Amino acid sequence: MKTTILIRALPLCLALLAATAQAQDNRQIAQGQRVWQKRCTECHTLDVDDTGPHHRGVFGRRAGSVKGYDYSRALRKANLVWDETSLDRWLTDPEKFLPGQNMDFRVRSKEERAALIVYLKSLSAPAAASPVAAQN
Repeated sequence: MKTTILIRALPLCLALLAATAQAQDNRQIAQGQRVWQKRCTECHTLDVDDTGPHHRGVFGRRAGSVKGYDYSRALRKANLVWDETSLDRWLTDPEKFLPGQNMDFRVRSKEERAALIVYLKSLSAPAAASPVAAQN
């Protein structure tokens, strides 16, 4: 009897855990979007290159690879793909991470960096269809 109840309750528990995780992800994406709007829009847009290259699709993209954008030699020669680790190191201190690059901006808060990275990841396929990402 107890086993039957546990077996029947398991799908509900898993669904609740998934819903809780999704809600937390959505909150972090929204926080990252606010950080991005506050800190990144002076030089970047989502879809058009500006002072900096566009950010939509940056997660998973090879550094220095946007066609037509005039990257620093350091970024053109960098052999890295933007992921959680590389973006965190870049946002912490771009010059220390990749000497000779041109970005003179840092995100000192670990929490803000994490939220920003989750947001940037949400703008990359297949997550780009999320409602929060679509607002920009």
